[in-house]
Amino acid sequence: MTTWKIGIIGAGKIGVALADLLAQTDDYSVIILDRDQAALDRVGNAETQCLDVSDETTLTKALEPLDAVISAAPFFLTPVIAEAAKKARTHYFDLTEDVASTQAVHRLAAESETVFAPQCGLAPGFVSIAAHDLAQQFDKLDNLRLRVGALPRYPTNRLKYNLTWSTEGLINEYCNPCLAIEDGKPVEVAPLEGLETFSLEGAEFEAFNTSGGLGSLHETLSGKVQSLRYLSIRYPGHRDIIAMLLEDLGLKQRRDLLKDVMETALATTRQDFVMVFITATGEIAGRHEERSYLNKIHAAQINGTLWSAIQITTSAGVCASLDLVRNGVLPQRGFIKQEQIPLDAFLSNRFGRLYQGDTRLDDNNNTNLLAAE
Repeated sequence: MTTWKIGIIGAGKIGVALADLLAQTDDYSVIILDRDQAALDRVGNAETQCLDVSDETTLTKALEPLDAVISAAPFFLTPVIAEAAKKARTHYFDLTEDVASTQAVHRLAAESETVFAPQCGLAPGFVSIAAHDLAQQFDKLDNLRLRVGALPRYPTNRLKYNLTWSTEGLINEYCNPCLAIEDGKPVEVAPLEGLETFSLEGAEFEAFNTSGGLGSLHETLSGKVQSLRYLSIRYPGHRDIIAMLLEDLGLKQRRDLLKDVMETALATTRQDFVMVFITATGEIAGRHEERSYLNKIHAAQINGTLWSAIQITTSAGVCASLDLVRNGVLPQRGFIKQEQIPLDAFLSNRFGRLYQGDTRLDDNNNTNLLAAE
């Protein structure tokens, strides 16, 4: 199989991490596209090209020689990038949580000659794959709860939280309406509501409604489940402080200020872990049962560099989706929902194996991603 040339839109933390992961294989060559030359100058692991990615004509020309493009750009650029990908006949992948942007991608996928696969990260992304697999085990599904958290291993502030990825994305999760299913029908519910607490392995956690994590799962399971919710996992007390900032102090209307405050006050960390905790109840062979899926992914060394757990899970999600398309496991054209991906195919993929802590790669402890598949 020939080497695929991949364009990554965005030279930020996400784009560079994706390039790092793909560059460890012989199956992909990577070019990072961004309009910020200073950001491109900091890239050391891939070819770069400086261009205005918001200019559809210019971007289309740049994408024409490529087999696939991954958007790691802000959500408002999604429609432009997806449109350019369609015109260039280039497979398209992204990590967006934005509902309107994903709907635009879905429309572009109609009668497309190539793949359009949005929302390929952790949540939305992997959590939909795991939840759909769990849902398929039931003859009749009553309740499905998806819980995901990227948490510091050693919290020291009153929020018990450190910044691990996109501050803007985090604020949107806390402020935007949340998709859900109640009484078998799709609905919107308020963020920060639906508070629940639980214990796992001797530790206490809370979880509450946040926006964006369901992806298209609410559409896929509409009429098939009575109640479906997506919640973010945090340490106890986090939700009340965030509610005070957003509601009592009015920062929900001043998101730029909130972003500045959080990025000034909260340190970043690579000493984190990601928890995916899904529960389902329903009927199996005439019995009322509950089944769960739990996965904890920790920060780890990959090819001699410490990666945070959120870096691993986000990057592995979209790289596995790309790899499964390249290898013919997934459709070669049209819109791909994350829940279409079989869980066993994802976890057995060389990138998906990172979700199982498999960062070994050969006898010299280099990443196993070097092996072609």
